[in-house]
Amino acid sequence: MQYDKTVWQLLRKNISRGQMLGYALANVVGLSVVLIGLLFYGDSQNDNATEDRYFSQDYVVLSKKVEGIGFTAQTFTDDEIAQLEHQPWAKKVGRFTASQFAAKGSVIIGGKELSTYLFVESVPDEFFDIKPRDWHFRPGDRRVPVVLSKDYLTLYNYGFAIPQGLPQLSEEIIGSLPLTLRLTGEDMKEEYLEATIVGFSSRLGTIAVPQSFMEWANAHYAKTEPQGTSRLIVETNPLASSDMSDYLKTHNIESSADTSDAGNIARFLGLVSGVVGAGGLTICLLALFILVLSLFLLLQKSRHTLRGLMLLGYHPREIGRYYALIVVATNIITLILALSAALLCRPFWDQGLVDIGLGQGAVWPMFTFAFVYMALATAFDLFIIRRRLDEIWKKG
Repeated sequence: MQYDKTVWQLLRKNISRGQMLGYALANVVGLSVVLIGLLFYGDSQNDNATEDRYFSQDYVVLSKKVEGIGFTAQTFTDDEIAQLEHQPWAKKVGRFTASQFAAKGSVIIGGKELSTYLFVESVPDEFFDIKPRDWHFRPGDRRVPVVLSKDYLTLYNYGFAIPQGLPQLSEEIIGSLPLTLRLTGEDMKEEYLEATIVGFSSRLGTIAVPQSFMEWANAHYAKTEPQGTSRLIVETNPLASSDMSDYLKTHNIESSADTSDAGNIARFLGLVSGVVGAGGLTICLLALFILVLSLFLLLQKSRHTLRGLMLLGYHPREIGRYYALIVVATNIITLILALSAALLCRPFWDQGLVDIGLGQGAVWPMFTFAFVYMALATAFDLFIIRRRLDEIWKKG
């Protein structure tokens, strides 16, 4: 389209640069706030944690709550486990396999023999927080690798050793001590095996043995049918852990850790983002109202000039293109400035969120909203211009 310089000079005489600048500034501020809120929300809801994280525990151990006195194990049914696996906060669910035989361990420390009955369990290897060496067992082996909870070593060193006149021991020393296991089945058949402590877990509060050993020992020593699963280990989504707390209370399930704080933090960050975004959107709508009002005043002020141009043969839509050019150019500049402002603000919170296991979310939702909002705002502005010019043409 060829723009007539004379027409342009006539039309721009009544254009208030102050009003257009006010609209542009208000829209830049409002849209920037909205985009910052969207970007912050995406980062605050994006789990970016590695294994060593501050934000929350990634794994919890679940068990049925025991009330009163019970002689029957509280176990999870297959349906209950399947329901757990479909919860939004459960990334992965693993089953503990408990021993169906009696196990007694003995070790000599400082010239004294210590012995106690033990409970041993196995869990899928993918749920370990360590990679123990020589973690394997085959039927016929006389050695069983064992992983202990670090809490057990802490209790021994600081609660048991000194009062009993025993030395405190490091993980390396404990791993070198010969441990003897006496396994007793239901028919009182006994067998002695050597055990080696090959690692200490901060995640598993149990005495863990390889799954292959547990399957062999239960089949070898137990004559009854396998018991159900009494404990589960769950890899959790910390951003949904507040939903987890509600679910566990409803289903009478106990957790080894309280993960509600992590979910509350994520929910609080989301609420902050929502408040910020709502405030920015309000500013955007007010800026849009300012522009619409300015367009009405501008077209009303230029009514006689516009009518004269129409009588000279200019179509209302042709005249409207001059105003459309101003609106489109202003909105494009506004969009670029708002996106730039949001991206420049991101470093202020990015590292802080990364430190707690969040951040580095996708930016495409922000860009999508920005382009969609600006496209709708521009279309609305052009509609107002076209409608007002048509009214001037019809009413004269």
